[in-house]
Amino acid sequence: MTDPAEPAEPVEPAKPVDCDDPLRLAREMAESYRAAEPGQVPRRRPRPKRRPQQAGGQRHDRDDAVPLASALGDLVDQQGWTDQLAASRVFTDWSSIVGPDIAQHSLVDGYADQVVSVRTDSTAWRKELQLLAPRIVARLNDELGQGSVIRIDVRGPEAPSWKHGKRAVRGGRGPRDTYG
Repeated sequence: MTDPAEPAEPVEPAKPVDCDDPLRLAREMAESYRAAEPGQVPRRRPRPKRRPQQAGGQRHDRDDAVPLASALGDLVDQQGWTDQLAASRVFTDWSSIVGPDIAQHSLVDGYADQVVSVRTDSTAWRKELQLLAPRIVARLNDELGQGSVIRIDVRGPEAPSWKHGKRAVRGGRGPRDTYG
């Protein structure tokens, strides 16, 4: 340790940091580490202050950071994808639109030409959804925008095919045909 009566060594004032040239800044940092004595940690230079954000939120410099949500929103608007994204809500928000009971027994198969295709797990639920179709269309139009859905095409489960192999008899009665 040094004697408190001894005057301390004069400390050089820190040079202002210019961030316009990153390569020069890196060289200056490397030189400061080389100039330090072994075992001594070099002084840290103060960080440059951030530029204040510009009024109006306009982005003038290409290197400025922008939130990802706003960048994606701009991309969607430029490409004209807003209608397709609104239509995809039929798939993602189906359970909140029709309720958990109906959503448990039905699944949206597709959406094309303002027609929603729905597959149910039983014929009873198919009939139930056919009866509720006008109400569901009204709810979908409220959620997605008027005129986005015209009708719902409800399909029940498909019967299994008994036709196996290359050769099959037409007009047979299925598996009962082989029984006495």
